[in-house]
Amino acid sequence: MSDTGIPAPEGPTELIETEYTIGQDNITPQIGPFGLDVHNPVFLISGLTIVGFVLLTLAFQQHVGPLFSSLRDLLTSTFDWFFLTAANIFLLLCLFLIVSPYGKVRIGGREAVPDYSYSGWFAMLFAAGMGIGLMFYGVSEPISHYSSAVAADAGSPGSWAPLGGAPEDKATAQHLGMAATIFHWALHPWAIYAIVALALALFCYNKGLPLTMRSIFYPIFGERVWGWVGHVIDVLAVFATLFGLATSLGFGAEQANAGLNHLFGVPVNDISKVVLIVAITAVALLSVVAGLEAGVKRLSEINMILAALLLFFVVVVGPTLAIITGFFTNLYEYLRYLPELSNPFGRSDDNFRQGWTAFYWAWWISWSPFVGMFIARISRGRTVREFMTCVLIIPSLVSVFWMTAFGGTAINQILTDGYQAVVDAPLELKLFVMLEALPLQAITSFIGIVLVIVFFVTSSDSGSLVIDTITAGGKVDAPVPQRVFWASFEGLVAIALLLGGGLGALQAMAVSTGFPFTIVLLLACFAILKGLANEPR
Repeated sequence: MSDTGIPAPEGPTELIETEYTIGQDNITPQIGPFGLDVHNPVFLISGLTIVGFVLLTLAFQQHVGPLFSSLRDLLTSTFDWFFLTAANIFLLLCLFLIVSPYGKVRIGGREAVPDYSYSGWFAMLFAAGMGIGLMFYGVSEPISHYSSAVAADAGSPGSWAPLGGAPEDKATAQHLGMAATIFHWALHPWAIYAIVALALALFCYNKGLPLTMRSIFYPIFGERVWGWVGHVIDVLAVFATLFGLATSLGFGAEQANAGLNHLFGVPVNDISKVVLIVAITAVALLSVVAGLEAGVKRLSEINMILAALLLFFVVVVGPTLAIITGFFTNLYEYLRYLPELSNPFGRSDDNFRQGWTAFYWAWWISWSPFVGMFIARISRGRTVREFMTCVLIIPSLVSVFWMTAFGGTAINQILTDGYQAVVDAPLELKLFVMLEALPLQAITSFIGIVLVIVFFVTSSDSGSLVIDTITAGGKVDAPVPQRVFWASFEGLVAIALLLGGGLGALQAMAVSTGFPFTIVLLLACFAILKGLANEPR
């Protein structure tokens, strides 16, 4: 059992497909100094690079901020079409696998049975993918898109709308704002996760290869995946995962600091954010060192219960009828606008396509090794059709309902009560300002802070496990010191980026690491089809 409460994969003792062989001499982890179970040179290259990045960023804080901002703007403005096209390919492949004969292939072989019930599987699917993000953007993004659409409708200079034009009225602006938000949190992101998860599960459980990114590419590169080709793939996976996690941890620190200031007057500054990151990383480290797998699992379960209670509270005391009807309306509007929003060369506003969508797709892609490995480890025994249907649909519907409840409540406060404070609040504070207009705001805001912090802890602990697995050549029980190293540097990278440029720097590194890893995932699509072609159905 890992600290996430998920059992380590138990792949077949014999390879099902004889052409898939393992270069054991090349992938066997090696015990190095300080008890580290390193898979040279992946551990050394990724570890030393991360250490150097942290030191240089902290040493040149005043200079790296503009550099990060320029890098983010360059990638999103130049390659926005690439990110959108790639995400569309991932989604189309997932839909194809649902209806194709490949959908009958069973993960783990024809005799495999599921490790978890549907209810447990669904809960873990959703918990894996979107903790801090839903807390940070659940109110702020719908308000941002709605406000920008209203501004475009009013002819405000420099205003923009998600689809580039002014809506006819505020109701249309609301529909468009919610559709644009759901677009970033529903089918496309889960398709990205599903591609990585299916590929890892297929080549680990069905082909008997190690649980690491390089294994996916055996059908393309053959035995070369145990050499430098595989090293490069795994190093890219480490960078993508680490910086994707650092981005989420930075967002969490920003929001937790804003919430503590809102409730208790804690100052909002770099010192407070650094203290938060250090304290929460220390909690994650304690779970690593003490081996508190039951504690971390219980903490995750408590977090899901708190999230469900907060959601239920907003639905009950908020505009209940508007939320329930809005769920179906928003789902319809999302599907209605989906072709336009996902068109890389359509009429969507440049700011929306580059500043929001391109960043989001890069962020999801950078998270995909982390979330994909988690999903792969809990999905043995499912058919490909069952896997793709559930991984795409169930979490997407939960995301739609969450955004409708939180974002829809905030928009309703604006439309019915003229509650301008939620519009004027900074992104990281909008959730707490929305809750302030509801009963028991002190309690619910505190629960919100706790949710952010615990998502922070579990993400850091689980992320260090995934990076550790990759750098140990697919071994899932590498020594504790190695996980301590990665958990520590996840926090240090988040601190370095916050001090070196704030949210802009966090976004820049997510995009920078997501860009090359997008190419890796496009190759993975071909590998999946080639791997499935040999499987009994």
